[in-house]
Amino acid sequence: MNENYVINIGRQLGSGGHEIGDKLGARLGIDLYDNELINAASENSGLCKEFFERADEEASQGMFGVLSNLHFAFADSSAPSASMLSNNSLFKIQSDVIRMIAAAKSCIFMGRCADYILRDNPRHINLFITADFDDRIARICAKRHISAEVAKTAIEKCDKKRADYYNYYSAKTWGAAESYDLCINSSIFGIDKTVDFLFDFIQQKLNIKK
Repeated sequence: MNENYVINIGRQLGSGGHEIGDKLGARLGIDLYDNELINAASENSGLCKEFFERADEEASQGMFGVLSNLHFAFADSSAPSASMLSNNSLFKIQSDVIRMIAAAKSCIFMGRCADYILRDNPRHINLFITADFDDRIARICAKRHISAEVAKTAIEKCDKKRADYYNYYSAKTWGAAESYDLCINSSIFGIDKTVDFLFDFIQQKLNIKK
């Protein structure tokens, strides 16, 4: 029996979700995939990563939306023609890469509808990380060295982008409790104790011995 498992993490900007994912990966001894998926999708498809960076976590813009202002788009001559590409096509390529990685090993995926893509995987956990809004603003201010007002705008824009992407491709609701196995507010315990809590939850749900 395949003992591989996957942890899919959705998160609000400034919730500490990526840091939590990193620390969970270290505790579990498995890799985390976030922007690394862009490189993997590029290598697997023969397309330059700029395609995937432009389409990253954005719902379909139509056939040529992602192609605007791009140059040197193809990594090799065997790649599909530009007229065949859309955000939906890029989503499918990235989805295939996610399935390929999940079939090969246990891992953590950040966002990108991985919970929907891997919904038939028998050993998966879907998590969503939120935090109090003031804590999110403070974290983004410290990380990006920006004002609270600029951080607030960035959070609202990013959350809407992630929600639109998730809702479009999964037909579920981003951040809604029923879309996940567990939603947790990292402000309650702080980052490290949230990691402890999630580590115990994952071990018990998937019967992992560490």
